[in-house]
Amino acid sequence: MALSHHEEKNGAPLRIRITEVGPRDGLQNEQDILSTNAKVTFVNTLSQSGVAEIEAGSFVSPRAVPQLADSDEVFKRIERRPGVIYSALVPNERGLERARAAAVDKIAVFTAASDTFSRQNIHCTVRESIARFRAVVSQAKHHGTAVRGYISTVTHCPFEGAIAPSRVVEVMRELLDLGVDEISLGDTIGKAAPSDVRRLMDEIMPHIRQAALSLHFHDTYGMAIANVLTAWSEYGIASFDTSAGGLGGCPYAPGASGNVATEDVVYALRASGALAGVDERLVVNAARQLSAELNHPLFSRLSRVHEHHMSGEAVR
Repeated sequence: MALSHHEEKNGAPLRIRITEVGPRDGLQNEQDILSTNAKVTFVNTLSQSGVAEIEAGSFVSPRAVPQLADSDEVFKRIERRPGVIYSALVPNERGLERARAAAVDKIAVFTAASDTFSRQNIHCTVRESIARFRAVVSQAKHHGTAVRGYISTVTHCPFEGAIAPSRVVEVMRELLDLGVDEISLGDTIGKAAPSDVRRLMDEIMPHIRQAALSLHFHDTYGMAIANVLTAWSEYGIASFDTSAGGLGGCPYAPGASGNVATEDVVYALRASGALAGVDERLVVNAARQLSAELNHPLFSRLSRVHEHHMSGEAVR
C-alpha cells in the first residue's frame, strides 16, 4: 500500500517542526520597544514548549529596526535549551559578525519573489538582494553555520498582485545554488488559499527536498490553518514558521495582519493526526505573558478557548 504524503517510510506520522518567529518577526512589527528582560523571558518560556527552533533576534541596523537593537544582549542572556536551535536574521557581513559573536546557531537571509516588494522592503531588486548576501552565505558556510533563505510574497504581492509560481522557483534555485540549507516561503499578505498552495507546491516540489522547505503563512483572510493542513496532508510538508499568539505582521505589506498563531497550528495538525511535539498550553502562556508587556491582547483561537475555560473555572 502506498504511503500517504504525511507518513514516514516506517508508516508513522511525520513529526512536525515548528520555527517560532515571534521574538523576531513578531516583535519587529510592534510600535513600542519591549524591554530586554521581557524578550529574554519570552524566548525562555518558548524554549520549554517543544518548538524546534526560535528566531530570537535580528542583526540588522538598529536604525532600521530599533525594536530589535538589543539582539546581542538577548542572545547573551537567554537560557539555551539542548536540542533547540536559536537563529537570527542577518542582512550583511556586519550583521554576520555580530551574529557569530552572539553564538547564533543559524542565520537567515531575506529576499522576495516580487521586485516591487523588495524595493519597498530592503531598497533593492531581488537580484541585487541576492548579490548583497552572497558573501554572507559563503562566510557562514565556511564557519559551519546553517543558513535559511526567506522568500516573501510567494503567492501574492501587495503591489504586483498574483505571483507566478515559476518566479518563486527561479529565486529559490538561486538561493540553493548559493549554498542555502533551507528555504522558507512566505505568504506575506495572507491572501493565499489552498488552491494557491497547490499551484505553488506542484511547481516547486521537483526542485527541493521536502525536508529543506518550510512554509510561513499569515492569517489576514483566515486561511492560514487551511493552507497549513493542505501543505501537510497533500504534500508532506512538516516544517512551518509560526508566531505565539499570532504576533507580528509585515510593516511593508499594507493590510497584512499577524503571522499564524503557533498554538493554533499545533492544535490543528495534532487533531489531524500529526506528531507535533509542542505543548500549545505553554505557547499560550508565553503569549499571555507577552501581551501584558505589550499592553495589548494577542488573539489566537486557542488562547480564546483557554481564557474561556479559565473564566468558567473562576465562576464555578
